[in-house]
Amino acid sequence: MKSSTLSRSFILAASLAYATLLAAQGNPAWREPFEPHKVIDNIYYVGTKGLSTYLITSPEGHIAINSSFDWTVPMIRANVEKLGFKFSDIKILLISHAHGDHCAGSALFKELSGAKYMVMEGDVPEVEKPTGGRYPGLKVDRVLKDGDVVKLGNNVLTARLTPGHTKGCTTWTMKAREGGKTYDVVIIGSPNVNAGYKLVNNEQYPQIAEDYERMFRVLKSLSADVYLGAHGDYYDMVAKFARMKPGAANPFIDPDGYKRYISDKEQEFRTKLAAQKK
Repeated sequence: MKSSTLSRSFILAASLAYATLLAAQGNPAWREPFEPHKVIDNIYYVGTKGLSTYLITSPEGHIAINSSFDWTVPMIRANVEKLGFKFSDIKILLISHAHGDHCAGSALFKELSGAKYMVMEGDVPEVEKPTGGRYPGLKVDRVLKDGDVVKLGNNVLTARLTPGHTKGCTTWTMKAREGGKTYDVVIIGSPNVNAGYKLVNNEQYPQIAEDYERMFRVLKSLSADVYLGAHGDYYDMVAKFARMKPGAANPFIDPDGYKRYISDKEQEFRTKLAAQKK
């Protein structure tokens, strides 16, 4: 029996690793470079076309959100430097959630930058000992809880626990200024119900449906003038970037788009939950 259990565990781990490889190969946008750009104030996009990494700058050092894969870290560093910043000035590394496409590169990222790694409590076990060893585990420097604040220079980010997609899925909120006005910025962890997710009778994550409910309550309670996310397609990044023109209104200021996006994602969740309950 013990041997059979170990065999099943090995097969599951191998399958997960292979699925991750296929996912990387099946999403060419994840590997496709994208022009690094200013979103608003001191918030910059430095990721690939399909995987979001954000740089939040200050004279005292910078904060990065999401390391993506190890093979994207050199692309992220190049984008940071193209904008005129030093990769070694990144003092804090955060993530949106503990899936490989957002945190598999964290060990390399920390090695190259020296940043402190801060992760929401529910995702700490996964990033320190990834399931099936799909990517290098990394000891967390600071364990975060819902409502914790991360400060560096004048930057103040609040970690909001928005679980479901992962147990520690984190949405980040902060303020930004442009044109003499202050805007609420929300960087969404993930509201997606991925293919294969069990919302009913999930032995590994029994409260998953309740956590999704909690997530949507939190997201709907937030004020968002600018909304971003773990993938650019959450907020139509490519289309909005194309509309960036000197002197024109900032297309990333889109409070109505945020409300529509959250409403659409909640409906998707409820549709999938109802189907699984049947």
